[in-house]
Amino acid sequence: MAFNYKKSITFRLVQAAKAQRARSGAHLMRIGLHPGQELVLKVLADGDGRTMSQLALALGVQPPTVTKMVTRLSSQGYVNRRVSDSDGRLARVYLTEKGQNLVTSVDKAWKRLEREAMSGLDDKDRKKLRKLLRQVEKNLSISVDDDPEHEADLEDEAAEATGKEKELSAA
Repeated sequence: MAFNYKKSITFRLVQAAKAQRARSGAHLMRIGLHPGQELVLKVLADGDGRTMSQLALALGVQPPTVTKMVTRLSSQGYVNRRVSDSDGRLARVYLTEKGQNLVTSVDKAWKRLEREAMSGLDDKDRKKLRKLLRQVEKNLSISVDDDPEHEADLEDEAAEATGKEKELSAA
C-alpha cells in the first residue's frame, strides 16, 4: 500500500512551516522586511559586530546568502559593514540606529505571529509542542551517515523495490 503522505507528521510540519512563513512574511512586509532579514537584525541585536562567517553560522545559512542579506539591509540603512580594527581582512556587521529601532518592531511582529500560531493551545500544550519540535529538529539535524537506522531503512526500501519488480515481471 502506498504511503499516505497527507496523514504523515512531516507533511503537517511542512504545511505548518509554509503557513508560518507566509504569515510571517505578511507581518514583516508591514515593517519593510523580507523573511530572514529579521533574523539578521535579531542576531546582531544579541551581539553586534559579527563577521559574515559568524552571521552565517548563527543563521544556519551559507556565506553568500548572508552577503546578499547584509547588502540589502545595508542599502535600507539598517546595518553597516566596517573593516575590523584587529584584522583588516575581516568585515564586521553592525546595526545602525535605524536597525536598532527596527528590532522593536520585529519583536512585536514575532509576538503577534506567536499569538496567532498558538491560538487555542494552552500553556501545557505549548510547552509540549516546543519540546517535541526541538526533538524533531535534533533528529533531522543528525547526519544520515551517523544514523545506524538509516542503513536498515535503505535495505528495507531496496527489498521492497525488488519485491515489486518481481511482481511486475511475473504479471
